[in-house]
Amino acid sequence: MKDPNLGWPHDTTSHSTRHRANQGIGFAFVQELAARMDPGDLVLLTGRDPQRVAEAVTRIDGVARVEGRVLDVTDPDAVAGMAAELGAVDIVISNAVGPLVPERPQSEQVDVFADVANRGAQYVLRSLGQIVRPGGRLIVVASSLGTLDHLPERLWSRFDGVSLAEVERAVEDWLRSVHDGTAAEQGWPEWINLPSKVAQVAAVRAVAAARHTEDLAAGTLVAAVCPGLVDTRASRPWFDDFSQAKSPAEAVVPIVDLILADRVDAAMYGELVRDGKVLPWK
Repeated sequence: MKDPNLGWPHDTTSHSTRHRANQGIGFAFVQELAARMDPGDLVLLTGRDPQRVAEAVTRIDGVARVEGRVLDVTDPDAVAGMAAELGAVDIVISNAVGPLVPERPQSEQVDVFADVANRGAQYVLRSLGQIVRPGGRLIVVASSLGTLDHLPERLWSRFDGVSLAEVERAVEDWLRSVHDGTAAEQGWPEWINLPSKVAQVAAVRAVAAARHTEDLAAGTLVAAVCPGLVDTRASRPWFDDFSQAKSPAEAVVPIVDLILADRVDAAMYGELVRDGKVLPWK
């Protein structure tokens, strides 16, 4: 079952999406932000399940205020409605993750996975990204798998130097090819996480390219970030060795450092950043 969740502050504001807001990286983001922000700041933790949202809010121990809201990021009208309600925010963090398990064919999981990870992130970029105040932060949590070299070179033009609308069309074309059985001959990797992550980073790059000059002049940062290998329930089925993995609480610290930094490093604008360093797109 899809259960995408979000958490974000506003005034000094951030937004994040996760499979469940009461666990993993999404919850850790809200906890870290609430601990490091001011009493007058508001952190909104959102998700589809009212009970889970309410329970997660009670477990946050921080300085800033934390409130829970019900929101499904796969519903573009709901995301647009939330943006209209908030009016202006300072930070948006999209950390959308859909369920993916190794015991089922990936073609059977691709719709739900992409609906959350790709369409959800795209709706956040389109709607909540538009209400980020000058000097704010617009962040999408992606992966080091999101660099262009994880796709065959013949597919690079679908994601390199294109608009957000073109990224969205590429995602829909990929999904259709999976269902009609032509994905392999078109060059799409069988592991659906690869096209999905590349598309996430490409979406960030497209949005950043469209607003680059204005944002840098205002000190606004648009970027994708990679938390590295994190020990979560979602990652457990896919890896055998977690000896070098971070806990969710550890993983969000360098990302929140980037978000709350006083100055924007222009070299990171529109890029994929891991532990404070830019990962080359190509």
